[in-house]
Amino acid sequence: MQLSLPPKVTDRAFAQIDAINSAASEAKCLRVAVEGGGCSGFQYEIKLDDPADDDLILEKDGTKVLIDQISLPFLTDAVIDYSQELIGARFVIENPNATSSCGCGTSFSM
Repeated sequence: MQLSLPPKVTDRAFAQIDAINSAASEAKCLRVAVEGGGCSGFQYEIKLDDPADDDLILEKDGTKVLIDQISLPFLTDAVIDYSQELIGARFVIENPNATSSCGCGTSFSM
């Protein structure tokens, strides 16, 4: 039986959350959730939020990423990162559970 591991958050992603919070009036956490929909069946929702009682909290130096219990199985062993490219900057999720994904990077299937 293979051990399921929670998602990993890169130092780049934590640094970007910290930068966002430094520019804002109040510190928030980054919520990563999986919802039905999108062009491939599931899509990621990434937003600033406050923690809920049953969230998994991934934390580094006081900066937090939240994952709800329903989304957690879809994000097993995933990597949450921040990417800066010429076409733009965004949080990205490298998900080994996704069997295919859309070119937009926010939609996937399992």
